[in-house]
Amino acid sequence: MQHIIIGAGPAGVVAAETLRKTDSEAGITIIGDEPEPPYSRMAIPYYLSDNIAESGTYLRDPGQHFKARNIEIVQQRVDKIDTGNKQLTLADGSSRDYDKLLIATGSHPVSPPIPGLDLPQVHSCWTLEDGRNIIKLAQSGSNVALIGAGFIGCIILEALVKRGVNLTVVEAGNRMVPRMLDENAGGLLESWCNNKGIDVHSSCTVDGIAAAGDDQVEVSLSDGGKFGAALVITATGVKANTDLVDGTGIETDQGILVNRRMQTSDADVYAAGDVAQGVDFSTGNQEVQAIQPTATDHGRIAALNMAGQGGEHHGTLNMNVLDTIGLISCSFGLWMGVDGGESAQLYSADEYQYINLQFDGDLLVGASSVGKTRHIGVLRGLIESKIHLGEWKLRLMQDPTAIMEAYIACTQELGYT
Repeated sequence: MQHIIIGAGPAGVVAAETLRKTDSEAGITIIGDEPEPPYSRMAIPYYLSDNIAESGTYLRDPGQHFKARNIEIVQQRVDKIDTGNKQLTLADGSSRDYDKLLIATGSHPVSPPIPGLDLPQVHSCWTLEDGRNIIKLAQSGSNVALIGAGFIGCIILEALVKRGVNLTVVEAGNRMVPRMLDENAGGLLESWCNNKGIDVHSSCTVDGIAAAGDDQVEVSLSDGGKFGAALVITATGVKANTDLVDGTGIETDQGILVNRRMQTSDADVYAAGDVAQGVDFSTGNQEVQAIQPTATDHGRIAALNMAGQGGEHHGTLNMNVLDTIGLISCSFGLWMGVDGGESAQLYSADEYQYINLQFDGDLLVGASSVGKTRHIGVLRGLIESKIHLGEWKLRLMQDPTAIMEAYIACTQELGYT
C-alpha cells in the first residue's frame, strides 16, 4: 500500500504519523513544495518576536523523526494529479503512483488590488522566507504598516510590537477582527491598541503604495492620510489551495468538499486542513476552518480512513483565542447568534471587559469575551456538550459571568461529575 500526502503542514504530518501507527509496512510519502522541513505557519510570529529560532517552527525534529518512522519527505511541487491512473506528476518531471492520496495543500494569502504591492518593501507573513524578509526590515524604531487586523493580522501585530517598531494598522472593517468579534469587542481591542501606541485606522483602506527613496515607501489611505514606512505587511485573508484538483472531477466549493471520513468525491482521495471544506460543529454545514486544531484533527481522521480503520469527523467548533499586547479575546461557536435566539452581555469599556453569550432555546451556542479570561474553557465546554441549561439560562441572562456555576450545576444534574 502506497500512501502519498501532498502538503507538509500540521495536517500532513499528523496524517503520516497516524498512518505509520496503523500500518508498519505501508509506504508513506509527504510531498511539500518549500525548501524547509515541515513547519508550523502559526509559529512564525514567535520567530518574528525572537521567542524562538527558525528551527523552533519545525513541527518535528527533521534529522531523526521522519527517518525513524520510515516516512519519506520529498521537497517538490506537484504539478498534476491523474486520478484515473492514480499518479502524480512532479515539477522535475518525475511521477509517483499512489493507492491512497491525501491533499493537505493548505491555503495562500490573498491581497486586495493595491498599486505598489510588488515593491520590495511589501511582504505577506505566510512562509519562513516571508519571516526572514520581515526581520530584515522590521528594525526597532522603523515605521511599519500592517494591512488587515483580522485574526492573522493581530498575531502578526503582537510580534511587530515586540520588535519595537512604530506600527500603523489599516483595517477595512469597522472594527478589529470582524470575523471573530462583534462591534463592542472589536472596539475594545482597537481602543486598547491605540492606548498602547499603535495607530489603528478602522473603516479605512490603503489606496496605494509608492517608492519614496532611501528604501522607504509612502502609504496612501482612503481617509486622506499618508505616511512613510520601511515595511508594509499584508494580512487580508487566505484562500484554499484547490487549484491542484482542477480538471480531476474532484468536487470543490470554497475548499475541497469532504465527507465525515475526510473523503473527497474520489473514493481514493482525501483532503484535510485549510484546503478541506468539512463539517462545522455548530451548523452541520460544510465550511473551511483555517485553524491548526482543525487541521490536525482532519489529518488524523483522514489517515485512519486511508488505512481502513474507519472513524468519522463530527465537526470542529469554530474557536479563536488572541493575546493582543496583554488583552485576551476569544470567540466560540455561533458567537454572532442565531435567528430567533437570545443573548446576554456584560460590557465595561473602562476596564476593557466584555462577555457575550448567545442562546438557541436553553442551549449555549456561541460566546465571545474580551479581558475576562476566567473559565473561558468552560464556555467552550458548555457549547460542545450541548447541555440543556434549563433554569440556568435565565440566571446567565442576568449574570453572564456565572458560567462555571452553570456548568457545575448542569453537569452534576446529568451525572457527569
